[in-house]
Amino acid sequence: MLDAALADQLRSHFTHVTRPVELVASLDDGEESRRLYRFLTEVAELSDAVVVVRRDDHDRRPSFSVASAATGDRVRFAGVPGGHELSSLVLAILQVGGHPSTAPADLVDRAARLRAPGGDLVFETFYSTSCLNCPDVVQALNLLSVVNPSVRHVAIDGAAFRAEAEARHVLAVPSVFLNGEPFLQGRATLADIVAKLEGRSGGAGGTGAGRAGAGTHGRVEPYDVLVVGGGPAGAAAAIYAARKGIRTGIVAERFGGQLLDTVGIENFVSVPATEGPRLAADLEGHVRGHEVDVVAPDRAVRLLPRSVDGLLTVELESGTALGARTVVLATGARWRRLGVPGEEELRNRGVTFCPHCDGPLFAGKRVAVIGGGNSGVEAAIDLAGLAAHVVLVEFDVALRADAVLQRKLASLPNATVVLNAATTEVVGTEQVEGLAYRDRSTGEAHRLDVDGVFVQIGLLPNTEWLDGAVELGPTGEVVIDERGRTSMPGVFAAGDCTTVPFKQIVVAMGGGSTAALSAFDHLIRTSAPAEGPAPAEGPAPAPAEAGRDPAREPAVA
Repeated sequence: MLDAALADQLRSHFTHVTRPVELVASLDDGEESRRLYRFLTEVAELSDAVVVVRRDDHDRRPSFSVASAATGDRVRFAGVPGGHELSSLVLAILQVGGHPSTAPADLVDRAARLRAPGGDLVFETFYSTSCLNCPDVVQALNLLSVVNPSVRHVAIDGAAFRAEAEARHVLAVPSVFLNGEPFLQGRATLADIVAKLEGRSGGAGGTGAGRAGAGTHGRVEPYDVLVVGGGPAGAAAAIYAARKGIRTGIVAERFGGQLLDTVGIENFVSVPATEGPRLAADLEGHVRGHEVDVVAPDRAVRLLPRSVDGLLTVELESGTALGARTVVLATGARWRRLGVPGEEELRNRGVTFCPHCDGPLFAGKRVAVIGGGNSGVEAAIDLAGLAAHVVLVEFDVALRADAVLQRKLASLPNATVVLNAATTEVVGTEQVEGLAYRDRSTGEAHRLDVDGVFVQIGLLPNTEWLDGAVELGPTGEVVIDERGRTSMPGVFAAGDCTTVPFKQIVVAMGGGSTAALSAFDHLIRTSAPAEGPAPAEGPAPAPAEAGRDPAREPAVA
């Protein structure tokens, strides 16, 4: 089940295992159990320190624990952890096998000290092997189980244990239960989980503890450039600013932004194919390889104009206020909502925004996709390989997706298209039961009986916190000029949160680079000694390659 290249890669990783690890399997007579046993056997053959033991004493079958004498059997997988969860298994074997985590030492210490008032903390995470966000949660809870003797975690493949997922109304992943009760939904880091647990137990950590901007971030010296946002635009801006040798900071709620929800990327110039999470990790590594003060995870909530000391101020959700001489806004965008009754009430109970993550939970069911652009048609094509039937609902009189995608959709026997339809309600009580829409040409009301609704109608900029601080366009995008300047002097913006016409990774990176170079040019022009009046702020033409240092900054594309 492991090809030669992957086996060689895992064999290399497993050289870091320093103590014996047992993969303790609980199996039945089904094909999935036979498949799991073959998989575990192949994994164990890659290291003398790893062995497979069969002990059919667990309620969930097929499942297995990753155990050692030091950690016990507190880490368990139910189903075959393939796809994106293979990395979770590898990390579990390494950590149970004695290899230290790369998580910050203070965070690991806080995780190890957590205690539940009523006994052990038993976590269950439902995932799908195609989910991009699930590994973050699974790996965080596995690590928590390794370092804390009062924590146990089982990662459950929702497709393999579909009956249990349906009985617990799991219609979106990752879904985490704590001691049988819903705990969290969606992507979360170890810092998020620890802070949430500290808040539940009344510990001193609270919901803000562990954020770099709320205690562990001890530097208070103002920044020359403060970047807000950790997506492609923000990462590029931070790198370009740091390479100028000026004091640079970046505030990121999550590194990667929308990349973390993107599966295949095949138009990133010079890289024929990659995946969003991999590119996000590369961006974060590149940023951290420079002299950049990283404040994460945290979120900006307010931008204050320049004060008497000449500094702009960005206030964070954690309560921290950061001063900066210039600011680059790169807060990205999020999925647009329908805004109809039932959508919010049934979110994660049939209403979802990620066909790759949640699609496997709707195998053999009827689903609707809202939106006729590329995202919507691609989602319908993907889901048609799993669902019994897919209905694509488009508001306009024609689909807007590329012709090649439309032809592919039209060729699928279990996919239909409804045009000129205004969605009016998502129907259901405990979970989605149907979708109501109105024919825009006749006014006639219709209902589709579906089990899931995938919303794919575009993006909204994350700019509500900037209302009144900088000029926003009609759709909430930050208005910028060709240099990335906003209406507030010294504040620049880039990426999907701005008025740039094309929301693409390469465009965002270029915009972030432009914004950082413009911020550097602004610093030069407003801080350099001058004979006579200070230079006016505004779009006066700058010297060619302003601020460029060829010795430190080689030419880049």
